Amino acid sequence: MAFATPQRCKTEVLKFESESDVAVALAKYTADLSAKFVKDKGSFSVVLSGGSLIDTLRKLVESPYKESVDWSKWLIFWVDERVVPLDDKDSNYLLATRGFLSKVPIPPGNIYAINDKLSPEGAADNYEERLRRLVASKVIPVSSATGFPKFDLMLLGMGPDGHVASLFPTRQQRYEKKRWVTFITDSPKPPPPRITFTFPVINSAAEIAMVVTGPELANTTKAVLHPHRGSPLLPAAEVSAEEELTWFLDKDAASQL
Repeated sequence: MAFATPQRCKTEVLKFESESDVAVALAKYTADLSAKFVKDKGSFSVVLSGGSLIDTLRKLVESPYKESVDWSKWLIFWVDERVVPLDDKDSNYLLATRGFLSKVPIPPGNIYAINDKLSPEGAADNYEERLRRLVASKVIPVSSATGFPKFDLMLLGMGPDGHVASLFPTRQQRYEKKRWVTFITDSPKPPPPRITFTFPVINSAAEIAMVVTGPELANTTKAVLHPHRGSPLLPAAEVSAEEELTWFLDKDAASQL
Protein backbone atom coordinates (compact mmCIF):
# COMPACT_ATOMS: atom_id res chain seq x y z
CA MET A 1 0.00 0.00 0.00
CA ALA A 2 1.20 3.50 -0.83
CA PHE A 3 1.12 6.15 1.86
CA ALA A 4 1.36 9.96 1.83
CA THR A 5 3.47 11.98 1.04
CA PRO A 6 2.69 11.99 -2.73
CA GLN A 7 5.22 12.50 -5.50
CA ARG A 8 6.19 16.09 -6.13
CA CYS A 9 6.46 17.73 -9.52
CA LYS A 10 5.72 21.18 -10.84
CA THR A 11 1.97 21.44 -10.25
CA GLU A 12 -0.60 24.11 -10.96
CA VAL A 13 -4.15 23.95 -9.63
CA LEU A 14 -6.60 26.01 -11.70
CA LYS A 15 -10.07 26.66 -10.32
CA PHE A 16 -12.97 27.80 -12.49
CA GLU A 17 -16.49 28.97 -11.81
CA SER A 18 -18.16 26.26 -13.89
CA GLU A 19 -17.54 23.15 -15.99
CA SER A 20 -18.11 25.32 -19.07
CA ASP A 21 -15.23 27.55 -18.01
CA VAL A 22 -13.07 24.44 -17.54
CA ALA A 23 -13.93 23.37 -21.09
CA VAL A 24 -12.90 26.76 -22.50
CA ALA A 25 -9.60 26.76 -20.59
CA LEU A 26 -8.83 23.13 -21.42
CA ALA A 27 -9.26 23.80 -25.14
CA LYS A 28 -6.81 26.71 -25.09
CA TYR A 29 -4.32 24.78 -22.96
CA THR A 30 -4.41 21.80 -25.33
CA ALA A 31 -4.20 23.91 -28.49
CA ASP A 32 -1.26 25.89 -27.07
CA LEU A 33 0.61 22.68 -26.22
CA SER A 34 -0.16 21.31 -29.68
CA ALA A 35 1.44 24.35 -31.32
CA LYS A 36 4.47 24.09 -29.00
CA PHE A 37 5.17 20.39 -29.56
CA VAL A 38 4.49 20.48 -33.30
CA LYS A 39 6.96 23.35 -33.61
CA ASP A 40 9.55 21.65 -31.38
CA LYS A 41 9.34 18.05 -32.61
CA GLY A 42 6.94 17.85 -35.56
CA SER A 43 4.18 15.91 -33.82
CA PHE A 44 1.88 15.96 -30.80
CA SER A 45 1.12 12.74 -28.92
CA VAL A 46 -2.07 12.89 -26.87
CA VAL A 47 -3.29 10.22 -24.48
CA LEU A 48 -7.03 10.24 -23.84
CA SER A 49 -9.11 8.74 -21.06
CA GLY A 50 -12.83 8.03 -20.90
CA GLY A 51 -15.63 9.32 -18.74
CA SER A 52 -16.62 12.98 -18.80
CA LEU A 53 -13.25 14.11 -20.18
CA ILE A 54 -14.29 13.76 -23.81
CA ASP A 55 -17.28 16.04 -23.30
CA THR A 56 -15.07 18.59 -21.55
CA LEU A 57 -12.90 18.65 -24.70
CA ARG A 58 -15.87 19.89 -26.74
CA LYS A 59 -14.56 23.45 -27.19
CA LEU A 60 -11.46 22.09 -28.92
CA VAL A 61 -13.55 21.03 -31.93
CA GLU A 62 -15.07 24.49 -32.32
CA SER A 63 -13.65 27.69 -33.80
CA PRO A 64 -10.96 28.92 -33.62
CA TYR A 65 -9.22 25.66 -32.71
CA LYS A 66 -10.90 23.41 -35.26
CA GLU A 67 -9.29 25.54 -37.99
CA SER A 68 -6.04 26.61 -36.30
CA VAL A 69 -4.78 23.35 -34.78
CA ASP A 70 -2.55 21.22 -37.03
CA TRP A 71 -4.55 18.03 -36.56
CA SER A 72 -2.43 16.16 -39.12
CA LYS A 73 0.41 16.06 -36.58
CA TRP A 74 -1.64 14.56 -33.75
CA LEU A 75 -1.11 10.99 -32.51
CA ILE A 76 -3.91 9.58 -30.36
CA PHE A 77 -3.60 6.91 -27.67
CA TRP A 78 -5.68 5.74 -24.70
CA VAL A 79 -4.47 5.62 -21.11
CA ASP A 80 -6.93 2.79 -20.55
CA GLU A 81 -9.57 0.93 -22.46
CA ARG A 82 -12.37 -1.49 -21.74
CA VAL A 83 -11.79 -4.84 -23.46
CA VAL A 84 -15.02 -4.77 -25.43
CA PRO A 85 -15.69 -4.37 -29.18
CA LEU A 86 -14.73 -0.92 -30.41
CA ASP A 87 -18.37 -0.24 -31.32
CA ASP A 88 -19.64 -1.27 -27.87
CA LYS A 89 -21.32 1.40 -25.74
CA ASP A 90 -18.65 0.89 -23.03
CA SER A 91 -15.70 1.48 -25.38
CA ASN A 92 -13.56 4.54 -24.66
CA TYR A 93 -12.65 4.51 -28.36
CA LEU A 94 -16.31 4.84 -29.32
CA LEU A 95 -16.83 7.61 -26.76
CA ALA A 96 -13.85 9.55 -28.11
CA THR A 97 -14.84 8.94 -31.73
CA ARG A 98 -18.37 10.23 -31.27
CA GLY A 99 -17.48 13.21 -29.10
CA PHE A 100 -14.12 14.29 -30.51
CA LEU A 101 -12.25 12.32 -33.17
CA SER A 102 -15.03 12.33 -35.75
CA LYS A 103 -15.13 16.13 -35.63
CA VAL A 104 -11.47 16.88 -36.44
CA PRO A 105 -9.25 15.71 -39.32
CA ILE A 106 -6.74 13.52 -37.46
CA PRO A 107 -5.42 10.92 -39.93
CA PRO A 108 -6.92 7.48 -39.14
CA GLY A 109 -3.43 5.97 -39.17
CA ASN A 110 -2.50 8.26 -36.27
CA ILE A 111 -5.23 6.85 -34.00
CA TYR A 112 -4.06 3.87 -31.95
CA ALA A 113 -7.05 1.89 -30.68
CA ILE A 114 -6.69 -1.47 -28.98
CA ASN A 115 -7.11 -4.78 -30.80
CA ASP A 116 -10.59 -5.66 -29.59
CA LYS A 117 -10.36 -9.27 -30.81
CA LEU A 118 -7.90 -10.28 -28.08
CA SER A 119 -8.18 -11.29 -24.42
CA PRO A 120 -7.39 -8.64 -21.79
CA GLU A 121 -3.84 -10.01 -21.40
CA GLY A 122 -3.42 -10.31 -25.16
CA ALA A 123 -4.75 -6.80 -25.75
CA ALA A 124 -2.36 -5.35 -23.17
CA ASP A 125 0.62 -7.23 -24.64
CA ASN A 126 -0.35 -6.12 -28.15
CA TYR A 127 -0.75 -2.46 -27.18
CA GLU A 128 2.60 -2.45 -25.39
CA GLU A 129 4.30 -4.09 -28.37
CA ARG A 130 2.86 -1.46 -30.71
CA LEU A 131 4.14 1.28 -28.39
CA ARG A 132 7.56 -0.35 -28.35
CA ARG A 133 7.65 -0.31 -32.14
CA LEU A 134 6.74 3.40 -32.15
CA VAL A 135 9.55 4.07 -29.69
CA ALA A 136 11.99 1.99 -31.75
CA SER A 137 11.09 4.00 -34.86
CA LYS A 138 11.43 7.23 -32.85
CA VAL A 139 7.79 8.23 -33.35
CA ILE A 140 7.47 8.36 -29.55
CA PRO A 141 10.56 9.51 -27.61
CA VAL A 142 11.89 7.86 -24.48
CA SER A 143 12.17 9.70 -21.17
CA SER A 144 15.82 10.22 -20.34
CA ALA A 145 14.84 10.14 -16.68
CA THR A 146 12.88 6.88 -16.61
CA GLY A 147 13.46 4.95 -19.83
CA PHE A 148 9.69 4.73 -20.40
CA PRO A 149 7.91 6.27 -23.39
CA LYS A 150 7.39 10.01 -23.05
CA PHE A 151 4.04 11.21 -24.36
CA ASP A 152 3.52 14.93 -24.87
CA LEU A 153 0.15 15.25 -23.11
CA MET A 154 -2.02 12.98 -21.01
CA LEU A 155 -5.59 14.09 -20.42
CA LEU A 156 -6.78 12.33 -17.28
CA GLY A 157 -9.90 12.21 -15.19
CA MET A 158 -10.42 10.84 -11.69
CA GLY A 159 -13.05 8.60 -10.13
CA PRO A 160 -14.75 9.16 -6.76
CA ASP A 161 -12.52 6.42 -5.32
CA GLY A 162 -9.41 8.27 -6.54
CA HIS A 163 -8.63 5.95 -9.43
CA VAL A 164 -6.98 7.19 -12.60
CA ALA A 165 -6.80 5.23 -15.85
CA SER A 166 -7.78 1.72 -14.67
CA LEU A 167 -5.46 1.89 -11.66
CA PHE A 168 -7.78 1.37 -8.70
CA PRO A 169 -7.02 1.79 -4.98
CA THR A 170 -7.68 -1.88 -4.17
CA ARG A 171 -6.07 -3.53 -7.21
CA GLN A 172 -2.44 -4.52 -7.63
CA GLN A 173 -2.05 -3.00 -11.10
CA ARG A 174 -1.32 0.37 -9.49
CA TYR A 175 1.97 -1.04 -8.19
CA GLU A 176 3.25 -2.39 -11.53
CA LYS A 177 6.70 -0.90 -12.19
CA LYS A 178 8.07 -2.79 -15.21
CA ARG A 179 5.32 -3.17 -17.78
CA TRP A 180 4.18 -0.30 -19.97
CA VAL A 181 0.64 -1.65 -20.33
CA THR A 182 -1.07 -4.09 -18.01
CA PHE A 183 -4.51 -5.65 -17.77
CA ILE A 184 -7.25 -6.16 -15.21
CA THR A 185 -10.10 -8.68 -15.29
CA ASP A 186 -11.85 -7.68 -12.05
CA SER A 187 -12.22 -3.92 -12.26
CA PRO A 188 -14.43 -2.68 -9.39
CA LYS A 189 -16.06 -0.42 -11.96
CA PRO A 190 -17.80 -2.21 -14.83
CA PRO A 191 -16.99 -3.55 -17.30
CA PRO A 192 -14.43 -5.72 -15.45
CA PRO A 193 -11.92 -6.50 -18.26
CA ARG A 194 -9.63 -3.57 -19.16
CA ILE A 195 -6.12 -2.64 -20.18
CA THR A 196 -4.29 0.33 -18.72
CA PHE A 197 -1.04 2.25 -18.88
CA THR A 198 1.06 1.80 -15.75
CA PHE A 199 2.23 4.61 -13.49
CA PRO A 200 5.79 4.60 -14.87
CA VAL A 201 4.38 5.44 -18.31
CA ILE A 202 1.82 7.94 -17.03
CA ASN A 203 4.42 9.74 -14.93
CA SER A 204 6.89 9.93 -17.82
CA ALA A 205 4.54 12.21 -19.78
CA ALA A 206 5.79 15.73 -20.44
CA GLU A 207 2.48 17.36 -19.51
CA ILE A 208 -0.56 16.00 -17.68
CA ALA A 209 -3.95 17.63 -17.27
CA MET A 210 -6.12 16.31 -14.46
CA VAL A 211 -9.66 17.36 -15.37
CA VAL A 212 -12.05 17.07 -12.44
CA THR A 213 -15.54 18.54 -12.26
CA GLY A 214 -18.65 18.01 -10.18
CA PRO A 215 -19.56 18.00 -6.47
CA GLU A 216 -19.26 14.21 -6.19
CA LEU A 217 -15.48 14.58 -6.59
CA ALA A 218 -14.96 17.35 -4.02
CA ASN A 219 -13.90 15.13 -1.11
CA THR A 220 -11.62 13.02 -3.31
CA THR A 221 -10.01 16.13 -4.77
CA LYS A 222 -9.23 17.33 -1.25
CA ALA A 223 -7.83 13.92 -0.25
CA VAL A 224 -5.55 13.89 -3.31
CA LEU A 225 -4.31 17.47 -3.19
CA HIS A 226 -4.10 17.70 0.62
CA PRO A 227 -3.49 14.16 1.89
CA HIS A 228 -3.02 13.47 5.58
CA ARG A 229 0.54 12.38 6.28
CA GLY A 230 0.62 8.65 6.91
CA SER A 231 -2.79 8.00 5.37
CA PRO A 232 -3.15 5.65 2.39
CA LEU A 233 -2.34 7.41 -0.87
CA LEU A 234 -5.02 7.37 -3.54
CA PRO A 235 -3.88 6.50 -7.08
CA ALA A 236 -4.60 10.03 -8.32
CA ALA A 237 -2.12 11.37 -5.76
CA GLU A 238 0.63 9.35 -7.44
CA VAL A 239 0.26 11.17 -10.77
CA SER A 240 3.37 13.19 -11.61
CA ALA A 241 4.46 14.77 -14.90
CA GLU A 242 8.04 15.30 -16.07
CA GLU A 243 7.36 18.94 -16.93
CA GLU A 244 4.06 20.06 -15.37
CA LEU A 245 0.89 18.63 -13.88
CA THR A 246 -2.09 20.96 -14.27
CA TRP A 247 -5.36 20.44 -12.41
CA PHE A 248 -8.51 21.86 -14.01
CA LEU A 249 -11.23 22.10 -11.34
CA ASP A 250 -14.66 23.61 -11.43
CA LYS A 251 -16.08 25.35 -8.36
CA ASP A 252 -17.91 22.19 -7.22
CA ALA A 253 -14.87 19.90 -7.38
CA ALA A 254 -12.75 22.53 -5.60
CA SER A 255 -15.32 23.27 -2.91
CA GLN A 256 -13.49 21.39 -0.13
CA LEU A 257 -10.05 22.86 -0.80
